[in-house]
Amino acid sequence: MIQFEQFELSNGLKVIVHEDHSTPMAVVNVLYDVGARDEDPQKTGFAHLFEHLMFGGSVNIPSYDEPLQLAGGENNAFTTNDFTDYYCQLPAENIETAFWLESDRMLSLAFDEKSLEVQRKVVCEEFKEHYLNKPYGDVWHKMRTLAFTTHPYRWMTIGAELGHIENATLDDVKKFFFKHYTPANAILTVAGHVSLPQVKALAEKWFGNIPAGEKYRRQLPVEAQQAESRKLEVKADVPLDAFYKCWHIYPRLDRRYYIADLITEILSGGGSSRLFQSLVKEKQLFSNIECYHFGSLDAGLLTIEGKLVKGVKMEAAEAAVEEELNKMKRTLVEQKELQKVKNKTESLIAFEDMSLMNRANSLAFYTLLGDTGMINKELEKYQSVTDEEIRAEADIIFDAANSSTMYYYSTNI
Repeated sequence: MIQFEQFELSNGLKVIVHEDHSTPMAVVNVLYDVGARDEDPQKTGFAHLFEHLMFGGSVNIPSYDEPLQLAGGENNAFTTNDFTDYYCQLPAENIETAFWLESDRMLSLAFDEKSLEVQRKVVCEEFKEHYLNKPYGDVWHKMRTLAFTTHPYRWMTIGAELGHIENATLDDVKKFFFKHYTPANAILTVAGHVSLPQVKALAEKWFGNIPAGEKYRRQLPVEAQQAESRKLEVKADVPLDAFYKCWHIYPRLDRRYYIADLITEILSGGGSSRLFQSLVKEKQLFSNIECYHFGSLDAGLLTIEGKLVKGVKMEAAEAAVEEELNKMKRTLVEQKELQKVKNKTESLIAFEDMSLMNRANSLAFYTLLGDTGMINKELEKYQSVTDEEIRAEADIIFDAANSSTMYYYSTNI
């Protein structure tokens, strides 16, 4: 059971406190309720660009990293389609340094053309390296636009196209910042060798005077239910043919999300999983294959992807995948197999909770979902899933009309 306290400042900043006096360290995590789904379709990649800009100096602090390193700290950040998370860990005795740094960049970044140009170049190089020039790097650009026609999940966090970041103006960047990076749109989580009164005093001192900003109200277009299968063939200079297939699944707060999650574990959770045993080990159709989903907050995708063994026909590989899915649709999963994936999920949750950084991140995430206490309820939601629910949801999810398929052919074969 992970204990926590929470309060809210008058400017709307939510604060979560998790005391753990078994460590001399503290974690300060700031989660902003903004991700790639909140971008203008003609100006994508901004949430990810800000992940870089936020380290480029703020109004009163020209360098973010230097003071933190002098205080014995380390930091990082990540962006998803749903939110952006900034976190640092440092000795608890120096925790005020983290409050100073985080509050100043929430107050206002040091916007200038030079900072924008530096970070723009970094992001553009990342785009080219990982998504344009890397083998299979364009897969999710193509697959997202195939599977989503309306919802902003149709582009990746890096952005829909390079030109959106190349053409971003300082005015564009300022508008995005003051719309989203405000106390009313943020969650501050403090964990480790700290006390509630101490965090209350520091939060009020450093964040209390920052203007609240207007709480961002999300009104995203809803993706219509897919009514027919979609298919795309790609040829590229890659080592092996690859197979990708996606199906729409449920939002993060839907109970069926947990069923879909366990389905991915049954199909692909390690060496004894169904897809690996049947299609890699026994039939030797794939050199590797996996099934996963993105854990997105709105209705997302469940995916099966694999690299084919040379000489194997794409249609034969797909037919073998469908055969495994049909088994899930027709036959109840054995209790032993179901319990095994539930036990694995329990181990993963327990292992994740061992890290102070992960606990802080999870507390922020569940607060974003609307219930911080979910951190202590997740396991029972997985444990309550039945074999009949697995079969029924497999039948609904793995419907041909709900699928998007990509045959990614190697021009080297």
